[in-house]
Amino acid sequence: MEEIYIFVKKIYKIYLKEQLIGTSILESYDVPMGVVFGKINFIKDYGYSQIKNYCKENSIELAMDFPKDKMVSTTTINELKIIGENGVEIKGIGNQISGMDTEGYEISIFGIPYSSYKEEFSHHIKAYEERYDL
Repeated sequence: MEEIYIFVKKIYKIYLKEQLIGTSILESYDVPMGVVFGKINFIKDYGYSQIKNYCKENSIELAMDFPKDKMVSTTTINELKIIGENGVEIKGIGNQISGMDTEGYEISIFGIPYSSYKEEFSHHIKAYEERYDL
């Protein structure tokens, strides 16, 4: 008998400083690297100008900046917080935003400790193991 798995998508809240700026389901992953990332659904108009201005005002280096295309990629933003449905912050060694106004933005969380990753993202681990027959 074939097993069928149903995963309920968790919604993660994204805060910049103490302000809620959007949500993500963190649908993509790199299990061996302890990484999750996903599309940001901003709760209000937010994009290139706001991200670039925040980084400039807070001395955060940009990894990439193409003003003509309104495309930007940040380095780690320490005050960027991702909170799970259980109210617990998803912590890694770096949280970044990248994208462009016309195609949207994504959030990335790098270097999540395995114990935390296993607890919060067991569905990603399962999918990874099934993909590589582990």
